[in-house]
Amino acid sequence: MSKNTVWRLLRRNISIGQIAGYAVANFVGLAIVLTAIQFYRDVTSVWEDDDSFISNDYMILSKRVEGIGSFTGNSSGTKFSQSEIDDIASQPWARKVGKFSSAAFNVYADVELGGNRMGSALFLESIPDDYFDVRPRDWGYEPGKSRFVPVILSKDYLSLYNFGFAASRGMPQVSEEVMGMVPLKLSLSGRGRQEWIDARIVGFSSRLNTIAVPEEFMAWANREFSAGGSESPSRLIVLLDHPGDPQAESYMDEHGYERAGDRADNGKAAYFLSIVTTVVIAVGLVISVLAFFILTLSIYLLLQKNRVKIHQLMQLGYSPRQVSGYYHRIVMAVNLAVLVGAIMVAIVASGCWREPLSALGVESAAPWLTIAIGVAMMGLITFGNIAAISRAVKRDFFV
Repeated sequence: MSKNTVWRLLRRNISIGQIAGYAVANFVGLAIVLTAIQFYRDVTSVWEDDDSFISNDYMILSKRVEGIGSFTGNSSGTKFSQSEIDDIASQPWARKVGKFSSAAFNVYADVELGGNRMGSALFLESIPDDYFDVRPRDWGYEPGKSRFVPVILSKDYLSLYNFGFAASRGMPQVSEEVMGMVPLKLSLSGRGRQEWIDARIVGFSSRLNTIAVPEEFMAWANREFSAGGSESPSRLIVLLDHPGDPQAESYMDEHGYERAGDRADNGKAAYFLSIVTTVVIAVGLVISVLAFFILTLSIYLLLQKNRVKIHQLMQLGYSPRQVSGYYHRIVMAVNLAVLVGAIMVAIVASGCWREPLSALGVESAAPWLTIAIGVAMMGLITFGNIAAISRAVKRDFFV
């Protein structure tokens, strides 16, 4: 008996409707999964970009000021102990924790702008360089060698000057570039000493609402001018493991900490996006699993209808592997068509949202990982189909 004859014999009871139903269900499920994965990768590719609308979520922690403790000069209640810092760092939502170091001496700034001389008392803080959202070229300080102290200023302070102070006093408004060219003098005093040093604004931060200097300068200045005292920080900066993690919010409320951050709302949006994407992927997987069982049931019904023919083929000397091979080819052909169709849907869908994301400064991720995931998923489904068919054919052969 020729192979064509055997094929014609076995395919008589094949239900085109059942195969088509499996193909459609599997196609829908796989297309949903791959499209959701590609969308998630396209959007979250900007998390490592500090200037993106969805980025790493930093929050700045401080303790609430209660009563009139500050009037008595006792500020220990607003400082973080080492055990509290360690507890925050051990939380599953905290990737790393940095400390703010404050100037424990008097600081006075003097600047001349547009022929007008201005001066004001200032506060200075420093944090580890990893937590800045800007990377100035001239950042760093070496006592006795550096020509000036680099300063990073909050963008909010520049806006307050331009649209509040300057506008009401008839003074010139300045850009970030011009502000960086303005010479700045800092008076440091404490322990009966005073020293004037040059400073320059080298960057503006959207994340930090402070006047920041390098840690090297802060350590040197505190040694020279501070009268001593507690080195415990009053503020901490925390990088969340997942933007907008609600566990962090619960922890803050439980311990009575106040939170400030650059992108709190966007962090919540990113967390919500991850949840929605997970749900969509789960729905697609459920549809794919149901499609797998649809095909398996259809094959079992088909083999049951062809049971007599299979026994006849066994008597003619055909092996279970030869008979099941015909069904294997059907499954592989259908699954290959489903895989190609699902990948095309994911790529086309990615093209639809590429332009809107590009307008937001987001570059779409390459589809290769999504394609690899689709191939792996379809490989597992195909392997399961083939294993089920082989087992069913062997059972009918030896019954």
